[in-house]
Amino acid sequence: MSIEPSRRGGVVAALGTSQTLAWAASYYLPAILADDMAAAAGVPRAWVFGAFSGALLLTAVLGPWVGRTIDRRGGRGVLAASNIVLALGLAVLGASNGIAMQCAAWVVLGIGMALGLYDAAFAALAGIYGRDARGPITGITLIAGFASTVGWPLSALLNDSFGWRGACLGWAALNLLICVPVNRFLVPLPAAPSRSAVSESTVSPPANGMMVLGFVFGAVGFVTGAMAAHLPRLLEMSGATATAAIAAASLMGPAQVAARLFEFGVLKRLHPLVPARLALLLHPLGAAVLGVFGGPAASAFAVLHGAGNGLLTISRGTLPLALFGPAGYGLRTGIIAAPARVTTAAAPLLFGLLLNVMGMGALLVSGGLSLAALASLALLRAQPAEAAS
Repeated sequence: MSIEPSRRGGVVAALGTSQTLAWAASYYLPAILADDMAAAAGVPRAWVFGAFSGALLLTAVLGPWVGRTIDRRGGRGVLAASNIVLALGLAVLGASNGIAMQCAAWVVLGIGMALGLYDAAFAALAGIYGRDARGPITGITLIAGFASTVGWPLSALLNDSFGWRGACLGWAALNLLICVPVNRFLVPLPAAPSRSAVSESTVSPPANGMMVLGFVFGAVGFVTGAMAAHLPRLLEMSGATATAAIAAASLMGPAQVAARLFEFGVLKRLHPLVPARLALLLHPLGAAVLGVFGGPAASAFAVLHGAGNGLLTISRGTLPLALFGPAGYGLRTGIIAAPARVTTAAAPLLFGLLLNVMGMGALLVSGGLSLAALASLALLRAQPAEAAS
């Protein structure tokens, strides 16, 4: 089935909107509400983030099952269900009266994130567009790149107006009233619903390719999680003032979006391995600049890291598609993404300990992981796999 460009733009806009709200209502929620949630439960803030990390680990476990389901049935129903589950988790969170109930809410939210965030959306697009999904994948990451830009201020506004419980209920309402109908009625069914399921059992992807991509995105997941949690602190340790560190860190989001625009306009003609290699160079380059020049280079580091992270988000969807084709894409990406979800969940704690022990030397670890991932990409061939028939 061929979908005309205007219809394709509508699908990208719909998925980009629902992804923005889903990310804002789940992954980006603790940054604003964690203190009030912890105070209400009478526990340290770290306990809330521990529950959040547990939810991220749950997404790693469920990812392959979600991907297989999308391969067989398409992504429309799964994505709509994800918003219902997220709304339920947010409602339980808003009604919680202690840390145990908050933990239960994060279990539900973890299921919702597994069902509905990027990997599920990428799999839905692969089912709809096949090998032509690269453009739509880039498109939804461009829109959803503003999830924190939208989510953090809106969470703060809801919190100030209605308290943290009201903020959770507000996000639940947005998922039900906007995301469910958008995903259910504006996301088409896949072109050939049974193709992935049939091909999955007859086509075996190269084992080394799966292992390499698992390592690459596992390494990237650690760096991403570490910087998301500790970037302002790291920049202060480099010599920047607290104000300058926050200002520099705020450049990361625009840098991600700018890099995705560059991929969409310039790099789209190249094999996805090329932008992936470029992206993996940017964090070590930024670390070297920050190490040499210190605080004055804080903005340069944030921009370089943000640009690399923006490109790598796209690579997470486009590399498996280019190397293995659309058949069995959901299951395959669920397996490949599992290490990244684990390392992203563990990174805030582990990198925080590294900062305590090594100071700025912790960048040797994050930069080294990026370079190791870059070296491992040499094991992959640049020619796309033949589409399964």
